[in-house]
Amino acid sequence: MSTALNDLAGTFTIDPQHSRMGLVARHAMVTKVRGSFNDFEGSVSTEAGLTNTEIAVTIQVSSIDTRNADRDGHLRTGDFFDAETHPTMTFASTEVTAVDDETLRVAGDLTIKGVVKPVVIDFEYAGSATDPYGNVRVGFEGSTSILRSDFGMMFNAALETGGVLVSDKITVEIEISAIKNA
Repeated sequence: MSTALNDLAGTFTIDPQHSRMGLVARHAMVTKVRGSFNDFEGSVSTEAGLTNTEIAVTIQVSSIDTRNADRDGHLRTGDFFDAETHPTMTFASTEVTAVDDETLRVAGDLTIKGVVKPVVIDFEYAGSATDPYGNVRVGFEGSTSILRSDFGMMFNAALETGGVLVSDKITVEIEISAIKNA
């Protein structure tokens, strides 16, 4: 493990203004639609050598933004996220390991619509820097795939040409800038 990853220690707060929590779904079997959640918070707490690492993220599902108001409204309904009954989705790490000098493997529990499923996300370490305000920042980028049906999101429509309107497989994309707490 690299010295930089090995020396990563402390509690970090995710900076939502410089981070992205998003998803990608195939639409009508011919194109990808991307969306992001605009309201989320999270933290990372770790000791040197990545021991006792804990990651927790909470996302307000009603903040979904796919750049289409009608689609966003549909995603908030019971067909998908059911934002009224289940306003948040959460992630809590269960294990964090270094795969190599640049990659962290984060295993944890993803909860959507009250359904908890284990997921694994490989994060590329983008580095650390001190910003102009004296904050120590770290960056990570990662993605994983889930099946939305595993979380009770069953809505779909068959297409005349074959296939379905919305893919079951969803790619979750995460870009993190986190600030070390004083």
